[in-house]
Amino acid sequence: MQKKYLNIYEDLVKQIESNVWPVSSLLPSENDLTSHYNTSRETIRKALNLLSQNGYIQKIRGKGSVVIDSHKFSFPVSGIESYTELADKLQLETRTIVHSLGYLDTNHDIAKLLRSDPSDNIWDVERIREISGEKIIFDKDYFNEKYVPLLSKEICEQSIYDHLENNLGLVISFAQKEIVVEEPTEEDRKLLDLEGFSNVVVIRSQVYLDNASLFQFTESRHRPDKFRFVDFARRVKN
Repeated sequence: MQKKYLNIYEDLVKQIESNVWPVSSLLPSENDLTSHYNTSRETIRKALNLLSQNGYIQKIRGKGSVVIDSHKFSFPVSGIESYTELADKLQLETRTIVHSLGYLDTNHDIAKLLRSDPSDNIWDVERIREISGEKIIFDKDYFNEKYVPLLSKEICEQSIYDHLENNLGLVISFAQKEIVVEEPTEEDRKLLDLEGFSNVVVIRSQVYLDNASLFQFTESRHRPDKFRFVDFARRVKN
């Protein structure tokens, strides 16, 4: 027999998903839920903890359990996909705004990382991703001009990876990634719709060609409420 807190959890999920309690509304108090389900407070807390773990509510001290938007976009951590490919797959209503396009200062740490020769220029591309009218991703991409000799605003508004693979014939092979949570910078707050948010999720990647040449560094800064970052893992027994 299924444990009672799981039955309560499933019932609450149904009510949240049917908009009985819409996003930003408060669930009934623990005392009210205890009376409604004729159970212990500990059982209700287990059900609420499961709702919180699965992204349905946010517990706020002194206020209660607030319903949050559980319909997040799943962005894969492993694999290398362009934003355009992900947007097409997820059928997002999206727009890319090219904030800046030029060359990175030669003394910048990323320029030093990407240059294989002191004369190499490094492209600096900054783009804002707007989804359903909200600016929620700030992408910073850096490319070694030796491998990417031409970039334009039109290319950057569409898909740079499509240009690299289909026009330049590059074979993008693998990447090293890190994911961190940081406080928004002044630039983040200026360019993104971050009112009410105190953190951004940052993915930094070093991307390599099939000959193991490092040709790209990217920093993608996400508003945290719209995304969940997923991976597939398989255990290999030693």
